[in-house]
This record gives sequence, structure tokens and C-alpha cells, in this order.
Amino acid sequence: MATRRSVLFTPGDEAEMLRKAMAGEADVVVFDLEDAVAPDAKDEAREAVSEVLDETDDEDDVPEIWVRINPLAPTRRAGGKDDEIDGRDDLRALAGDENEPSCFVVPKAGDASAVRRVAYALDEAGSGAGVVPIVETAEGVVNAFEIASASRVSAVVFGAEDLSADVGATRTDDGTEVLYARQKVVTAASAAGVDALDTLWTDFTDEEGLRRDAETTVRFGYDGKLAIHPAQVGPINDAFTPSEESVDWARKVMEAESEAEEEGKGVYEVDGEMVDAPLVEQARTVLERAEAAGMDVSEE
Repeated sequence: MATRRSVLFTPGDEAEMLRKAMAGEADVVVFDLEDAVAPDAKDEAREAVSEVLDETDDEDDVPEIWVRINPLAPTRRAGGKDDEIDGRDDLRALAGDENEPSCFVVPKAGDASAVRRVAYALDEAGSGAGVVPIVETAEGVVNAFEIASASRVSAVVFGAEDLSADVGATRTDDGTEVLYARQKVVTAASAAGVDALDTLWTDFTDEEGLRRDAETTVRFGYDGKLAIHPAQVGPINDAFTPSEESVDWARKVMEAESEAEEEGKGVYEVDGEMVDAPLVEQARTVLERAEAAGMDVSEE
């Protein structure tokens, strides 16, 4: 599975900004057709996104590209509003093309039906893209596992800002008001076997705060974190990069595990610490993150 430590959102109506984001260090770049684009600029944004996607070759060394679509409106009836914003228009413009994004991001997913509607539209378009729902409402949190388990889901995003507005909570730096939801989303994603991506740190000028929050992201078990400014990508990637000491410990654990398997042991010792299956999984995660960060994880 692709590495998704840093997920950078970029306005979809700014073609040059999209190109610049793709030249950066983010693992995933999200071309945003929803919140970042004014209602009267949606068509222009779709054209800009399509143009940049068409410039991208499979062999290019670029980040994974996603597109956040607008919410799918109820099925239009004859005489409906022509100016109604509908995510189906985004999918018609971009899904199924040779250079389509690898995933489409679905805002405010309240239950699995929101994902199924997008998956059905992708089926109709002959698209092979995945779906990434954002859990950012009270309903979505309640149905987190159902959403994470739905067809085509590749990852689940936790969105704290919209959730706080939905339930009437006041956002704080320590995030206690969204703690339950934040932990439930990562647990649901893990149970469903898909990536979990943590909410953004809104103040892109506060690097120290971002680093603290990203450390919490890693401790909670998330696979990556959202960014809204290129300056946030480096600190997020750093948070998911293990220390040399951690990598050394993980190597020892995996080596000892191989020896223990040969000897038929289920529990063994590494540097005075008793190691069992859960710690082996932790060691494996450390090595995977180190490899994603370009570190040498081979045996010394």
C-alpha cells in the first residue's frame, strides 16, 4: 500500500498551485474542488484539475493524487436548478479518464450509503479509483466502521473542524473535545483494514503546535495527517520518521522473532525486554515507516 504520511490539500482552481504542490514532499496531494473553490468557480476548477492530471505520466516521480469532490446532491428532477452544485459533475469530468486520480475524497460521509453512491458513479464511469470518505459529522462518527468497510474505500479521514461545528463543541489545542471521535475513527479504519488519516492543524504558522499534534497522531496509530500548507508537510513527515534508536530496536525484535520461530518460542527477550506478538507488530510498523522515509532498514 502507498505511503500516506502527509496529505496536502490544494485549491483546485489554481493550476500553478497544483503543479507546485506536486513538486513538493507530500506523499499525497489532494486537488480540492469543494471548500477551497467558490461556487461560481467550480467549472473552472474542474478544467484546471483535468489539465494538470493530463500532464501527469504514470512514470513521473509525483505524489499520489486525489480529488476532493463536492457532496453528491439528491437526484436531480426535471426543472431542477441548473446551478446546483453536485459532486456527480466532478466525477463526470474526471472519473474514468486515463490519468484519473487514484482516489476521490468524499466530504461529510454520514454512512455507507454516501460511499456507495460515489462507488456506483465510478462503476458507471468505468473508473478504477478508490474512495476516501471524510468522517466529520456526528452521524459519520457513529457509523465510522460501516463507512470504513464500504466498497472501494482506500482510507478514512477524520475531520475535527466540521465535527466540532456539527456537535457545537469549541475547538482547543489539546483536542479533548474530539478525543472520542479521533480514537474511534482510527480504530474503525484499523478494523476495516484501511488507512486512517488524522485531522489538520489549522494554524500553519505554528510549527511547534503542529509537531506536538503530529506526535499525538502517530501515538494514536494513524497512518498519516492532513496538511493545508506546504510548510506543514516537513513536520508531518518528520513525525512519521522513526529515530535511529527505534529502528535499531525494531531490527533486533524482528531478528529475535525469526530465531524464536525456529525454536518454537512465542515469547522471548530483546535487550532485557520480554517481547510478544503485539511488540512484533510495533516493530514491523517502525520498519515500514522508516523505509517510507528513505531510511536503511536492512540488517547491519
